[in-house]
Amino acid sequence: MYLKKLTLFNFKNYREVSLTFSEKLNCFTGRNGVGKTNILDAIHYLSFTKSYFNLVDNLNIRHGEDYFAIHGQFQRNGNGPDDVSCILRRNQKKQFRINTKDYDRMADHIGEFPLVMVSPYDRDLINEGSELRRKYMDSVISQFDKFYLDDLITYNKSLVQRNALLKDFADRGYFDRTSLEIWDEQMAGPAARIHSRRHAFIEGFIPVFRKYFEFISQGREDVNVVYNSDLYQTSFPELLKFNLQRDLAARYTTAGIHKDDLEFTIGGYPVKKFGSQGQQKSFVLAIKLAQFDYTQGIKGYKPILLLDDIFDKLDSDRVSQLIHLVGENSFGQVFITDTQPERINKIFESKTIDHRIFEVISGTVEVLGNNDGILPV
Repeated sequence: MYLKKLTLFNFKNYREVSLTFSEKLNCFTGRNGVGKTNILDAIHYLSFTKSYFNLVDNLNIRHGEDYFAIHGQFQRNGNGPDDVSCILRRNQKKQFRINTKDYDRMADHIGEFPLVMVSPYDRDLINEGSELRRKYMDSVISQFDKFYLDDLITYNKSLVQRNALLKDFADRGYFDRTSLEIWDEQMAGPAARIHSRRHAFIEGFIPVFRKYFEFISQGREDVNVVYNSDLYQTSFPELLKFNLQRDLAARYTTAGIHKDDLEFTIGGYPVKKFGSQGQQKSFVLAIKLAQFDYTQGIKGYKPILLLDDIFDKLDSDRVSQLIHLVGENSFGQVFITDTQPERINKIFESKTIDHRIFEVISGTVEVLGNNDGILPV
């Protein structure tokens, strides 16, 4: 599977641009702030129906315009091309379609064209709160398990209703156990299945993650990802019963799978507190490459890989090693942004990898060069 063409209208800083890509490596060079990352974000839209960086769709419309449109043509499994479009008119409902057919639910598109994004912002996975790590688990699993996504939607909608009821109890000074139990029952089945799926995912994910961390760090440090959940200790119905008084006092649901977290450790200690900047960067990069590998194993074909400005603070040998890794047959189509065109050019002087290099200058994109060679086995 690969993205063959991309066309943008009024998306972020682009008035209009149309690009044709290499099936292997595509590199965007240019100074900071010219729009390299915006191209990757447009590709992310075509996979996840939303931006990686800004979840308010209207803010992605070019200043002074009334709409944006993203059109992509994918090739997969030797079949005919799939045309995917995302169109948003200001203050209107987003339109998302595949081959001229509109989706009734955006969730139905998730997993059709799997993608892994690696960004400098990914260190927030380590340094920010548990919500971000839960969302990460959910985004990965949802790409290959639509039942999981349905359970997640059901659970979260029921959670909103249960929290509203708890608040109403406090505001009006009453308690109706029967009304509360309706939402408890609605949440119980999805909660158990979500917990089970997260557990299975982490168990399969850890060995792959450790392999990539060892490659990136060129060492054998003891790293781990631990899934923390209340449901390891008790069933979901019992958990709600045990925490009922606390929920009533807090006016919201204080325990459940919406409080799950991932714990990242190195040498047995939290990476957040004890990991160096280099270790944290290697940790997150290994997580994302492992996500690629794991998703490929489930889907049976290679996701698209987006690498946004990841060469910062990596030495030239490590950069070359990483390019060689993603250029191998184990990876599919890759998109890279970098501020240093000379670094990209130097890499391809010594490697005959099928690639295309683009220069981005303030909302315009030019092809600098391409190579139709094949990476030697």
